[in-house]
Amino acid sequence: MKLSLKRLTGKSMTGGLDLAETPTPPSPRSAARKTMLVSLALVLAIIGTLVGGYYFAMRPVTLKIAVGPANSDDVKVVQTLTQAFAQSKGYVRLRPIQTDGATASADALAAGKADLAIVRGDLDVPKNAQAVATLRKNVVVLWAVPGKGKKKGAKITKVAQLAGHRVGVVGRTQANVNLLKVILQQYGVDPAKVEVVQFPANEVAEAIKTQKADVYLAAGPVNSKITADAIAASVKEGGAPTFLAIDSADAIAQNHPAYESAEIPAGTYGGSPARPDDEVKTISFSHHIVARKGLSDTTVAALTRQLFAVRQQLVAEFPLAAKIETPDTDKDAVIPVHPGAAAFVDGEEKTFLDKYSDYIWWGLMALSAMGSLGAWFAGYLRKDERDNNSHLRERLLDMIAAARKSETTEELDQMQAEADDILRDTLRCFDHGAIDDGPLTAFNIALEQFHAAVADRKAVLLSLPQNLQRAGAQFRAAGNA
Repeated sequence: MKLSLKRLTGKSMTGGLDLAETPTPPSPRSAARKTMLVSLALVLAIIGTLVGGYYFAMRPVTLKIAVGPANSDDVKVVQTLTQAFAQSKGYVRLRPIQTDGATASADALAAGKADLAIVRGDLDVPKNAQAVATLRKNVVVLWAVPGKGKKKGAKITKVAQLAGHRVGVVGRTQANVNLLKVILQQYGVDPAKVEVVQFPANEVAEAIKTQKADVYLAAGPVNSKITADAIAASVKEGGAPTFLAIDSADAIAQNHPAYESAEIPAGTYGGSPARPDDEVKTISFSHHIVARKGLSDTTVAALTRQLFAVRQQLVAEFPLAAKIETPDTDKDAVIPVHPGAAAFVDGEEKTFLDKYSDYIWWGLMALSAMGSLGAWFAGYLRKDERDNNSHLRERLLDMIAAARKSETTEELDQMQAEADDILRDTLRCFDHGAIDDGPLTAFNIALEQFHAAVADRKAVLLSLPQNLQRAGAQFRAAGNA
């Protein structure tokens, strides 16, 4: 908006007032520039907030996973997954924490020392644990070595015959001993009447050779190398073993939800004749990858997605990776599924915008509200300046009437000097944003009227003889006295 402001001072060559137009006063560029800079700063703040939020939401997360014992298949799987996650540069990274076994891993999760853990489904699972994936399913294998019973030549073919015999349990974990007790109790065999001998997996061949037990129990994947080596050692020492079927597997699964009925296919452990020579009914249980209940749904969903993305890549070099399965999402599952894993399994995983659109929208609304509040507050702070300028404009209107009645040019000059100050104050208020185009337009009209009144009055005064001007001034002074 251009304002036609008159020059308030200056004399013409003839002694009259020079009424030439003044240069255009400072336009509202300063205020517009400030508004533009503030708007740009607000836009940059919004963009920075969004970028920062995206960075913090999508930055890599390292999760501690408890697994054990040392040199076990579980440790090897987790180490392989750790390397695969690091190479794929995924959102989730793993940091293994080695423990003494599944029980110790569960304790670490319960104590908050780990974010994830590998646990056995038939052990006490921490209350804060939720399933992410089934790492592998294990079957129970029971077999008797020919001619190794307490009674000379006695042949053990059924679980019910185990009373009074020695059972060698492969592995040092108490969980396998508890598993044996569950099986014995289902068949009415008093566990106290069965002698249990435990030994680590690397001592199986020696235990069989020295006849430490009559029957052996191993728990692991169907194709477990530990179980296969133990059976091969039994064949070497005593001939073809007798596999003991757990025909009451369905009943055990009914009474103990952590177990399921399963079958060992014929010929699983090779040999000629095949070992076993027919399907053997047994029970199974699972090892699970569990996460803390409080772990972010987004993080667990990403972990589950990465887990199944790299699984097929690892099968060639690590066959056990093929055993990883999705968790049970049923409401009555033994271990409740983590919501993040369930979202991945059910295809309901949310995108970044799905998860954070509400936050972004509310953030923009908050920024807008803050901007409006800031503008109101800034206007409120300029209220006094705006009111003062309004009074000055009223003063300028009063000066128009006074100029038309002035009797001397000296009075008009004083009014012009005051009008200069009012003009300076008005332009400063406009630059500060205290007034906008409307009040400035009104001021321009009043200023033009003042110019016209001063010019007209000076023209009248200059046309009068000097003695009449002095007489008028003296008369007016006497009247005031």
